[in-house]
Amino acid sequence: MKLAVLAALVTSGMSACSAPARVPRPATMHAIQYRAYGASSVLEPVELPVPVPEAGEVLVKVDAAAVNTIDWENRREALTGFAPHLPVVPGYDLAGEVVALGRGVGDHAVGERVFAMLPLDSPRAYAEYVRVPVAVLARQPRGVDAIHAAAVPLVALTAWQALFEAGGLRAGQTVLIHGASGGVGHIAVQLARHAGARVIGTSSAANLAFVRSLGADQAIDYRAQRFEDVVRDVDLVFDTVGGETLARSYQVVRAGGTVVSIAGRIDAGAVAARGIHGKHVLVRPDASQLAQIAALLEQGALRPEIDTVYPLRDAARAHDKSETRHLRGRLVLQVSAARE
Repeated sequence: MKLAVLAALVTSGMSACSAPARVPRPATMHAIQYRAYGASSVLEPVELPVPVPEAGEVLVKVDAAAVNTIDWENRREALTGFAPHLPVVPGYDLAGEVVALGRGVGDHAVGERVFAMLPLDSPRAYAEYVRVPVAVLARQPRGVDAIHAAAVPLVALTAWQALFEAGGLRAGQTVLIHGASGGVGHIAVQLARHAGARVIGTSSAANLAFVRSLGADQAIDYRAQRFEDVVRDVDLVFDTVGGETLARSYQVVRAGGTVVSIAGRIDAGAVAARGIHGKHVLVRPDASQLAQIAALLEQGALRPEIDTVYPLRDAARAHDKSETRHLRGRLVLQVSAARE
């Protein structure tokens, strides 16, 4: 009898231990916010209520969030078309763990590792917990840590939509990518190479070897050589720089080819005069494309380069570095350690 009772107690104890523990969420969270537009000094650490996911959303405990150019452009002044209302928690890219489900969510589960780009009118990634619409969410690629996963969504979606949607790039064509060592550019080089295109990239001399290591067939030091002196009849120019670089790009495209820019306004007259196409791309979240990008990450066909990782509290320093525009790859905020 005593043995039976002891066995029952042991079995009961084992069941209790094997059940997953529910870790209570705090009522508040650390975040970075700005209440007015201006220099990076307007960014301030704040304590905010932990959000509750609405219908069609999940709540993600954020491990890492990336810093994008649009973060500080919007911080300096409200960008027309998608400026959120003040105060703003900036940030569009994140990676973390699902900790709660909103109504009607059936394709994701608590405990699932995910990454996402948030809609342009709803930044809020510089925080410990974020509500994320399932329509923009993808499962974090296996074998890729949160820092590298968070570095990917916005820049990879930008490159994907510029190269393949707007640019129609396909195997056997030649693409010239300006700013090939930057956040968007270094991903674009890899995507174009994986698609079977011949890739030419421009960068500073310090990054030429890096650009070649990504798969570029030719790398040009834009300070030492004018690209139009050595490049002719490309099928596509992908411009991430704008200004004079974009203005000089029209002349290197073959008749019927395309110039796609994310950094400047297309000159309709120059495009028409040369018989080419010109398009400006503004990135949008796309869960289906992000899932395809995740597959490339898992295969090792795509690898984000991390320039620097900052703790969440140093978001202002990260913005300052991003504003120099002299980066090799991505800047990422480590969010999961925010309470340490």
